[in-house]
Amino acid sequence: MGDNYTHGHHESVLRSHNWRTAENSAGYLLPHLHAGLDLLDVGCGPGTITLDLAERVAPGRVRGVDASEAVIEQATASAEGRVEFAVDDAYQLDAADASFDVVHAHQVLQHLTDPVAALVEWRRVLRPGGLLAVRDSDYAGFFWAPSDPRLDRWLALYHELTARNGAEADAGRMLPTWVRAAGFPGLTVTSTTWTFADPDSRAWWGGLWADRVRESSFATQAVEYGLSHGAELEQLAAGWRAWAEEPDAIIVLPHVEVLARLL
Repeated sequence: MGDNYTHGHHESVLRSHNWRTAENSAGYLLPHLHAGLDLLDVGCGPGTITLDLAERVAPGRVRGVDASEAVIEQATASAEGRVEFAVDDAYQLDAADASFDVVHAHQVLQHLTDPVAALVEWRRVLRPGGLLAVRDSDYAGFFWAPSDPRLDRWLALYHELTARNGAEADAGRMLPTWVRAAGFPGLTVTSTTWTFADPDSRAWWGGLWADRVRESSFATQAVEYGLSHGAELEQLAAGWRAWAEEPDAIIVLPHVEVLARLL
């Protein structure tokens, strides 16, 4: 489909992706997993969640797919043969009909120009009785303290940039609509948050976003599209660093989760 990934795969982005585990990013799915299930992880990135899920369904077959060859190489290196990782297209998977019991995708639909088309494809590879599990953040629901106009501008710019890429920054609230439109019945909708409020987690989150706004695809696209410029991006980075140093600072990131079982 030619989707343009807003974040890209700069080290500052993978720093966040490598932090993700089944516990902090797919807890809503874990009670539904058991040994012997075949699981597909779409948009797996470096594979940290995938490997955790594989432990819970072993000896079931687990395949992680992503559009980026570089991150698939990283995932394969860390898998040590436990999981099959491959470059693949979320809209046209290299998989037979009804070949998986579970299809999982974490923070993938928010980056796609046609999330419903992707979900229809994921439904194709699910077996009868199979389970779809999707989780996406909702940027408009982010909140933080103390207030800072630089972070307000960061959020506005993020929305401008994702809209320019044809993506949906506020995907969380859209998940039920998209999943139902793709033909899945019987949705279970929940929500959870990531919260960064202690000194170490603030330094980590503020630091990775200070780097992202200056060095990742976020930065290059913002300048290329004429939405921002180098001086402003430096100001946004400074805003993230200042927020991280505030002793009582907090940021809360809501995520919506949908489970849907194929009849």
